[in-house]
Amino acid sequence: MTYVVTGATGPFGRLAIQSLLRRGVPAGQIRGLGRQLDKAADLGVEIRHVEYEDPESLRHAFEGASRVLFVSGSEVGRRAEQHANVVAALVEAGVELVAYTSILNAPASAMALAEEHRATEKVLTESGLRTVFLRNGWYYEVYTAQLATYLEHGVAGAAGDGLISAAARADYAEAAAVALTGEAEQDVYELAAEVFTLATLAEEVAKASGQPVEYVPLTPERYREVLIANGLPEGIADFVVDIDRGIAAGSLETTSEDLAKLLGRPPVTLREALAQ
Repeated sequence: MTYVVTGATGPFGRLAIQSLLRRGVPAGQIRGLGRQLDKAADLGVEIRHVEYEDPESLRHAFEGASRVLFVSGSEVGRRAEQHANVVAALVEAGVELVAYTSILNAPASAMALAEEHRATEKVLTESGLRTVFLRNGWYYEVYTAQLATYLEHGVAGAAGDGLISAAARADYAEAAAVALTGEAEQDVYELAAEVFTLATLAEEVAKASGQPVEYVPLTPERYREVLIANGLPEGIADFVVDIDRGIAAGSLETTSEDLAKLLGRPPVTLREALAQ
């Protein structure tokens, strides 16, 4: 059995490999794929260089693979073609199982971010490969990375009272390792740990820090202006605003307990993530 993890030189793939090792998979049965090999050299597993736009590198990367954790690429706007190349190589390699990191509520999501995930799910479904879709909700880290800003300026956004279903990156990665090594009971997992609003986030940041933190609701137009005024390029600002529009429309909302089911334990809470 050879387990292959794409995106191994990024934070999610790295955590997934560490989870596989903790679950008792021998290092010799794990192969990581990525572009910056030095970032994964300390994991103690085989690392092969791969480019999603290079079919030859993909063929080499998946040679002898049994089960593959297909971590979605990071180049938004280019992923549909890149992911199609990956799926073609997986079919050629004849892998027995693919677990793909998609997005919560992918088929019905109003977020532009979901479009490439929908396209990838379609290609995987049509490929005939046995596939498990790991539809990850939002990451706590999206917000914990902005704590300094929140403490100085408050939590601003255009999500209104939209619900955000999120979890810790490490929990998503561990769930992926479970799905890859076990016999997945479902073909689709809608994954999240906790549901909150941006107003709730502000309250929790205030509790964790002991400082007053307010939620500043903005219109999408005003939020875009604020982002650009603070140095974001227009294209990225539009992308961020679209995410909040999607949250307001319910695209990141779920009551699913699939994450806890896969983990076999309660996931990390928002409060715990903020405290850390």
